[in-house]
Amino acid sequence: MGALSWRPTRLCTWLLAGCLSLPWALPAWADAASMQARHAQLSDVLAASPFGQPLHIESREVDDRLQGAVYAVLDHPFERVRDALRQPSNWCDIMILPFNTKYCHAVRSANGPGLLIRIGRKYDQPLEDSYKLLFDWNPVAASEAYFESRLSAPEGPVDTRDYRINVSAIPLEGGRTFLRLGYSYGFGFTGRLAMNAYLATAGADKVGFSRVGEPGGPQRLIGGMRGTVERNAMRYYLAIDAFLDSLQAPPAQRAERRVQAWFNATERYPQQLREMNRETYVGMKRMEIARQRELIQ
Repeated sequence: MGALSWRPTRLCTWLLAGCLSLPWALPAWADAASMQARHAQLSDVLAASPFGQPLHIESREVDDRLQGAVYAVLDHPFERVRDALRQPSNWCDIMILPFNTKYCHAVRSANGPGLLIRIGRKYDQPLEDSYKLLFDWNPVAASEAYFESRLSAPEGPVDTRDYRINVSAIPLEGGRTFLRLGYSYGFGFTGRLAMNAYLATAGADKVGFSRVGEPGGPQRLIGGMRGTVERNAMRYYLAIDAFLDSLQAPPAQRAERRVQAWFNATERYPQQLREMNRETYVGMKRMEIARQRELIQ
């Protein structure tokens, strides 16, 4: 595959397709009480979720920023979630699963622990043709009642900036966990032009998960920038869930189990998330996972 062209219309074909909605959120949750209140507020919504599991997605566009959040009840005990997500290296096992992540390695940044990530097109490509992002990793809390970690990167490609990821969790009865994945990124004038170009061409038929429309009138799946944010939110939530599931397998089997589970999960939502067939995805990810064992600058 030839070198990437960093012209906005070319880049956004893969930037908006899923590689880079690496994020932060609607309001940042500060403590367990806030999460408990949000769980209570969403209890009816989660119980009636159209996803076939207790899951809810929110998104919004505010000025020059896209924001989104996924709320889910996980069938994993809080201790497993907390202990797994407090390790930076485990985050690379999560982040590598979406098709546009080409490489991830835990590193030491100037501000402490971090993740060196490479993002690119849907299919295999040389690392030198991908875009490098360095995320600072901040372990905010990991107590018996509350977990939170944050990832942040100041700059991205094509006039995008301030990428943030925020994950919070609290224990629930019955050995389950309430988790919130928040995300956001900002963009300038060139970034908006690039997004609009993608949404008018390759992304014209792409939709998200929320339904919008006038009350009492016909409803439709949301498109545009918010649809993009929701698709990426679901991809990263499914990556976290696949990673947690894989911890129950012997260590030598976990990577393959994660790859297969993530693809299976995305196939439940083909209208939003299907990008390639299983053979292509699995072969690509096996190679990329093997490659990320070594630090490649």
